[in-house]
Formats: sequence, structure tokens, C-alpha cells
Amino acid sequence: MSFSDAELEVVRLAAGREGMASAAWAGRQVMAVAQHTLVPVSRDAGNVLRELVQARVHLRETVVALRLLAAAGSPVTGLPEAAAAGVEAALAAVARVDEATVAVMRERRARS
Repeated sequence: MSFSDAELEVVRLAAGREGMASAAWAGRQVMAVAQHTLVPVSRDAGNVLRELVQARVHLRETVVALRLLAAAGSPVTGLPEAAAAGVEAALAAVARVDEATVAVMRERRARS
């Protein structure tokens, strides 16, 4: 195997994170691909995963905003019933999208 300087740096960082020598880490990855327990991810797929991570950040921000909206009503009046139902529906939808995002991310991750 040979790596460009940038690729070798990625290998060194990944190996260091797992407390392994670079050659041992690369060998383990090669064996995992050969045994079909690791599916290589294309550059485009990597971009998709980064976008999914960013989407999850925005989903968490949306949940915080919705919960603040729900809490904004006073304990006596609260939100109107229709608005409260809308906030609950939005929270449920955000949770479903987040679960689907995690499922896609897991599908793209190494299979072990």
C-alpha cells in the first residue's frame, strides 16, 4: 500500500486515536474490507455524512426553540390548544427525522 502525504496523515491520526501503529491500523482496515465488515465510503458519501451530522445539530437547535416556545406561555394561559398540538407535532416530526438521520449514518458506518 502507498499513501499520499495527506492520506498518511489521516491514517496516522486514526491509528493514534485507537492506540495502534499506522501499519497495524491500515492492515486491520484492509482485512475488514476484504471480509465485508467495512464498506468503504466514497468522498461523496463522506460529504453526505457531514451534512447529516450538521442536520442533526440543526434538529437539536429546533427542538430547543420549540420547547422554549411551548414554555413561553404562562402557567395560567399556556399556549392555545391548537398551537400546543402543533408544537408537539413538530417535536415528534423532528424526532422522526433525527431517528432516520441516525439510521442512515449507521448504515454508512463500518459494519462490525
